[in-house]
Amino acid sequence: MIQIYHNPRCGKSRNCLAIIEEKKLDYEIIKYLETPPTEEELTELLNKLQIKPIELVRQKEKIWIENYKNQPLTDEAIVKILTSHPILIERPIVISGNKAIIGREIDKLNSFIK
Repeated sequence: MIQIYHNPRCGKSRNCLAIIEEKKLDYEIIKYLETPPTEEELTELLNKLQIKPIELVRQKEKIWIENYKNQPLTDEAIVKILTSHPILIERPIVISGNKAIIGREIDKLNSFIK
């Protein structure tokens, strides 16, 4: 079963979900803004994505710019920030087994969920 970290207000996230539905795949929606991931869950997700925490941050968000931009932050600090401010988590994230991608690019998404 595929899982999708989904924000219904985000066009990219809605498009990603529509592609998954179109392919008639079994999926579970995780509304991460309503139920933010724990630090442990986020660390596991980062491992599946094979990226550093800073790569998961939406760095153009007002919260990031006003509070964290240009500060020397450790990976652990960024994970804490993301769990405290889930709006900063890049979306949509699609998980299949032990792998995950940020599903913003249609071609990348289609290759991932074949």
